Amino acid sequence: MTTTAGGTRRLARVVSAGVVGTTVEFYDFFLYGAAAATVFGPVFFPHSDGLLGVLLALVTYAVGFAARPLGGLVFGHFGDRVGRKRLLVISLVLMGSASVLIGVLPGYQQIGIAAPLLLTLLRLVQGFALGGEFGGAVLLVAEHGPRERRGFWTSWPQTGGPLGNLLATGALAAMAAATTGAQYSAWGWRIPFLASIVLVVIGLWVRLRVAESPLFQAVAEESREERAPVLEALAQYPRAVFAVFAARVGENAAFYVFTIFLLVYAGNIGLPTAITTTAVAVGSLVQALSMLAGGALSDRLGRRPVAITAAVGCALWTVIFFPLVGSHDPVLVFLAVAVGLLLHGTLTGAQSAFYAELFGTSVRYSGVSLGYQAATVVAGAAAPLIGAALLRATHSAMPVAIMLICCLALTVLGMSIVTETARRELAA
Repeated sequence: MTTTAGGTRRLARVVSAGVVGTTVEFYDFFLYGAAAATVFGPVFFPHSDGLLGVLLALVTYAVGFAARPLGGLVFGHFGDRVGRKRLLVISLVLMGSASVLIGVLPGYQQIGIAAPLLLTLLRLVQGFALGGEFGGAVLLVAEHGPRERRGFWTSWPQTGGPLGNLLATGALAAMAAATTGAQYSAWGWRIPFLASIVLVVIGLWVRLRVAESPLFQAVAEESREERAPVLEALAQYPRAVFAVFAARVGENAAFYVFTIFLLVYAGNIGLPTAITTTAVAVGSLVQALSMLAGGALSDRLGRRPVAITAAVGCALWTVIFFPLVGSHDPVLVFLAVAVGLLLHGTLTGAQSAFYAELFGTSVRYSGVSLGYQAATVVAGAAAPLIGAALLRATHSAMPVAIMLICCLALTVLGMSIVTETARRELAA
């Protein structure tokens, strides 16, 4: 589609805006998850000890996922009505504002029950904002990029997930290293939340310079009538919506088990936090690179073969993952996380363009956001939460491994029930 020098520069600008914006939003979102697994329990739920306190903190973490489908619906509706770019700017501002407010929120000792209630409200805002992020960022790239390399280019915004996770865990680890235990619990954990304002300003500067999707502009000029894109997507593409939902479940569950739940499990078995956070940081770099590789492979081999192979690989690795982490050997822990996130990244990269190619332009934002964010509630919220509950009840990671394998089986189903999309032109 874009082969001229000007077109290449526009595509590069769109891709960079997608990467920077998603990195900032996922930094804020994952920062909360890492803090919930390590510090929010004593700060906001001081009367609950051990795993129960962590579990309560993870409940507020899961609330953010509950708000993501609503965000997906609202942002999808207006993204299909007024444009992708405008909604991406709004989502970034909402996410950054919520994170800064979390950074200054008093704890339970200062304002009592209002502290966890306000924390939950801000988490809802985060989830609402992130609900509209993926649909806009990836679709904007898909609608600008050339068909023959669409998988590769759309995988770039996906790297915002691991890069944001890397920044979040790195920021918390740096503050933990720079402060005493008491200082970190009192105020050190707040600094990374406050620092998000800098990242948001950078993200806005990049996003405001991006051109609107040419495919959306063409559709918008042809049709000005009042319509409900979400209802149109459900009526015209029911199989596609379900395919997105099912394909996303296992991918999302795998990510949160290999990262957020890992921190909970490590704490339960006495594995030092420094080892697991460093392993996640290294694994995140591997994951980002494997996303690009997965996208590129999907251009050559097809979206379905690459994604299904990676999903099966994830399921097999799950059986090995927890014994390796339970060994307490730093090398084996690093291996467990790196391979898990490599397989997950390959799966994610292969799926990026697949979602966009299932829908017409007039309902693409709504259709993708609906299926994608609904799966996030089932997998992203449930995986760490159910995992922590199962661990507390059984003192074993095996039920968590079984749960993840079932989720990945659903991903294979989702990728299998629709035809291959790799050579498909994006329809109006």
